[in-house]
Amino acid sequence: GTYPLPEAQLDRFLLRVSFGYPTGEQEHEVVTARLARRREEVDIAPVTDAEGLLAMQAAVETVSVDESVSRYCVDLATATRAHDDVLTGASPRGSLGLVLAARAFAVLRGRDFVIPEDVKAVARSVLAHRITVRPELWMTQASGRRVVDAVLAAVPTPPTLEHRDRR
Repeated sequence: GTYPLPEAQLDRFLLRVSFGYPTGEQEHEVVTARLARRREEVDIAPVTDAEGLLAMQAAVETVSVDESVSRYCVDLATATRAHDDVLTGASPRGSLGLVLAARAFAVLRGRDFVIPEDVKAVARSVLAHRITVRPELWMTQASGRRVVDAVLAAVPTPPTLEHRDRR
């Protein structure tokens, strides 16, 4: 079997993404494709190489983040620590993860700067797995995702200033 990772190890993962289950039709397509192949192995073409990966990382590093947006990332992470349902909130790695993931999201959207909506788009994937809810709430609906949703609703979003000097 597998065991849950300790908080300190979970905190080292930048993102946790869940795709859920496929629909019944999609799952049947998977089974049909496997039967048609008549073998287990699947050849998957690489989408990039080491050089391409380094170039993508370099592109993310060029994305500017306004101070108001970086403070927003910190405010979101610190708000998880003060939430009533939380035993352990997001560490400073959570703030750093929000900035990095938001920069990457901005690149995917064709921008060289981060807007607050980029932070919101990645917040659940970056923060939820870093949050431990209080043990007495484990049998309730309390979860890291709900805490992230609550802090997104509570923490003021910085205004987007289109003509301000970006850092």
